[in-house]
Parts: sequence; C-alpha cells; structure tokens
Amino acid sequence: MAQISEQNSKNHVEEHAAPSESTAAGDDVFPVQPPAGIPMLSAGLPSPLPEASAGVPAHLQQLAERARGYVEAASSVNTRKAYAADWKHFSAWCRRQNLTPLPPDPHAVGLYITACASGSAVGSARGTAARGAKPNTVSTIERRLSAIGWNCAQRGQPLDRKDRAIATVLAGIRNTHAAPPRQKEAILPEDLIAMLETLDRGSLRGIRDRAMLLLGFAGGLRRSEITGLDLGRDQTEDGRGWIEILDKGLLVTLRGKTGWREVEVGRGSSDATCPVAALETWIKFAKLAKGPVFRRVTGKGKDVGPDRLNDQQVARLVKSTALAAGVRGDLSEGERALKFSGHSLRAGLASSAEVDERYVQKQLGHASAEMTRKYQRRRDHFRINLTKASGL
Repeated sequence: MAQISEQNSKNHVEEHAAPSESTAAGDDVFPVQPPAGIPMLSAGLPSPLPEASAGVPAHLQQLAERARGYVEAASSVNTRKAYAADWKHFSAWCRRQNLTPLPPDPHAVGLYITACASGSAVGSARGTAARGAKPNTVSTIERRLSAIGWNCAQRGQPLDRKDRAIATVLAGIRNTHAAPPRQKEAILPEDLIAMLETLDRGSLRGIRDRAMLLLGFAGGLRRSEITGLDLGRDQTEDGRGWIEILDKGLLVTLRGKTGWREVEVGRGSSDATCPVAALETWIKFAKLAKGPVFRRVTGKGKDVGPDRLNDQQVARLVKSTALAAGVRGDLSEGERALKFSGHSLRAGLASSAEVDERYVQKQLGHASAEMTRKYQRRRDHFRINLTKASGL
C-alpha cells in the first residue's frame, strides 16, 4: 500500500456528517405551529404520546421518555424529515387558500393533490402556478398524501383516504399522469473498475471511497445501509448494522424495515477488486477500533473524524466517479449526471451477477422475485430473441 498522502482525491466532494438533509419543500414553506398540548418529535412531527410533564405521574415519566424514543425509532430519520416537509407544504397551501389543515377535510385534500398534479401547489391564492413550478410526479403526490394521513392520525384526527373526494381524484391523477419509473443506471463491473481508477489510492479519502464503492456493489447495499454500519454490535445508537470480517469474507448484519438480515460478501478474485480487502485497508489506515465504519476525513485529508458520513455522500461519490470515469460516454454530461445515484450500485449487482435469481433476491433483501427483476437492467437488449426462438 502506498504511503498515505496529504492530497485529497481529485473526485473529492464536500462531506457531511449524518443525518442527511431532507428534500426541501420549497421557498413558500414555513413551520406550522402544532395545536396546544401536542408534543413534537425531533423532525417536527407530532408524537402520539403526551409530554412528560403533561399529566404523566412522576413515576411514569421515565417510561414516557423511553416510549417517545421508540416512537422515533418506528421510522427512519429521512422518512420523518420527508413527512415533516410534506406537512409544511400542505399547510402552506391551505393558508394561501384560506383553509385550515385540521381537522382534515377530504375535499380540501382532493383540491390539494389536484394542485400538486397541475403544478400550482406552490403559487398564488388563485391557484395559478408560480413561475418555474413543475407538477409533482404521481409518486410524490402519493408520498405527500401518506404524510398528510400520518400527521393527521398522530394528531388524533384521522383522514379518510377512501373518501371519494380523495380516492377518485387520485385515481384520475394516476390514469392521466402515471409514467414508467425513471430508473437509475446500473453500475456494471467494468464501470466500477473504471470508477475505482479515478480514486487516489494514496489518500485516506481515496481508500475510504474505494471501500464504500466495492462494499456497496458486492453487498447490494442501500446508501443508508453503507453509512449506517458499525465495526461491531451495539456500538452506536444510530447504527443500522455491523460487520464481522471472517476468513472467507465479510458478514454484514443489517436492520431493515421487516427485521434483521445477514448479507454475505465474499472475497474477490484479486485484492484490487476485493471489497473485503478494501475494507480491511480502510480500517487499518484509518485506525478504527469502534463506532461507525465510514467517517469524515478531516485535517486536509490527514485525519479521520468520529462522525458518521451521511448517506448523501454515497450518492455524490457514485455520481462523481461515474462522470470522471466516462461511464455512458455516449450521453451528454447533463444526461449522465441524472443517470447515476447510490442506487446504481445495488442495481449493478442485480444486473451483473450470473447466479440463480433467488440468491440475488436474498442479497438485496427483497420479499419477492418480481422486485428483484425491477433492479435487473441490461444494456445488451435482445440477448434472447423470442421471435426467432418461436420459429419466425
């Protein structure tokens, strides 16, 4: 291994500690004051539990605090932030229309999702779209609707999403505006090798980024799963799993939506492309013993801080190295910039692993083979020609 240099990787992008920032809800969004007596979670969402000082006996206050912690643990940080941003978006629209978000009115919600579909949800009180405003996609509208329903339920005023004022309008939006999903490009093995060559092997940041790319690809991991790893079990409160390095490979234990699962990452055919060797090198030179695996590199690239990277760093890393390596050079730079994200690593494994589909499904943690097939994207279309196979 080359001596660690003080130079940063040429693909260095600004690093941030976890948690990641949520998607902005727009310039016309302001915090909404909750009704009196409703406690709020850390992301600005309502809690179904009372405040510790609000009528809870002294001997139960400690339990109430712990219960609030469990309420926050019921959803991810990114989900809570997205729901908070969506609720602010809906509340701001209601204010402009002289409506109140609570108690929930199905007719008002139906008009709101109509405004989202037409691009006028951020605009004037007359319902005209702001300059440059774009209609929300169907998936965004469905997420906003879920956020409204969740927020109303937590405030003790549930929203009836089956009401025809909502259900029928949403069905019409789906029929009118639904489009095939714009999937991110899969990073194939030859692409990944080219991306690794753009990293500085002599810098701490380059060694770390190399391990992140290889582990994310070979493990088929989500970006939050990559940055959520700890060196061992029960080492941090915000960890989403831990690693165990064995002779034959790496065993990754992850906490998912439906429980815990194990991911096996075998050693590669050579050290140059081995995810386990890359991870061992990072741990060695970063002098890590406990806590988060992937952390910020500080001090002009010479030191490793204690803070965990946020998951957006994975997306930025994939995008920057893919562009630097010239992946999909047949496209314009603007088109290429939109093609790649952290999900590209996960899709790359599903698209390139020549094994029984069930093994890929298990590695990705999918409940169904159909979901796994959605990740399998190949550029060599028509590999199997059923027209000729049928005798035509």
